[in-house]
Amino acid sequence: MIILGVTGSIAMGKSEAARMLRRFGVPVFDSDQAVHNLMAKGGAAVDRVEAAFPGVVSEGAVDRSMLGARVYGDKAALKNLEGILHPMVRRAQARFLADADDKNMTLAALDIPLLYETGGEDFVDFVAVVSAPHAVQKARALARPGMTEERLQHILQQQMPDAEKRARADYILPSGDGKRPMLRAIAAMLRDLGTKKGSVWSPNWPNS
Repeated sequence: MIILGVTGSIAMGKSEAARMLRRFGVPVFDSDQAVHNLMAKGGAAVDRVEAAFPGVVSEGAVDRSMLGARVYGDKAALKNLEGILHPMVRRAQARFLADADDKNMTLAALDIPLLYETGGEDFVDFVAVVSAPHAVQKARALARPGMTEERLQHILQQQMPDAEKRARADYILPSGDGKRPMLRAIAAMLRDLGTKKGSVWSPNWPNS
């Protein structure tokens, strides 16, 4: 089974790329959703996060805004949080891939926002980077609730520059000019992946 890593900086369009991949019949693991699940009520990370950051749990779930305020600008606190969450996310990824393999899938994708920053490229066969011009990225990011110029710059400083990600990627999925160019890029990528490793990948082509 081919494992495709899908990544990109903040507000580049990874969620849309994941939706398109699913339209082609590719199972996609959503790392952000996995983190949400871990910190939701009953989530496996709730008790450990509360122990590390007392007071961030409300009504049985981690209050993400409170937790964000605790780790913002504090590298040691962020590293502590990542030490709790990342191993749990990797275990969830392993379960997802095992399930895809059991279903005889020939291709599965892992949507990992910080793939390069965390060395995740070592655990996938190919990497697709979702990318858009900086002006588009900035406008999208600042339209998000609670986002500010300062916060956006802080986030970007924690992420590998888009140009470097694109230089290292096997595939680039453009998201700055509407959905159709990215859809075409994904279709071309899947055709190419169908030639790799003797794959018999035959995607379910969407109608539009």
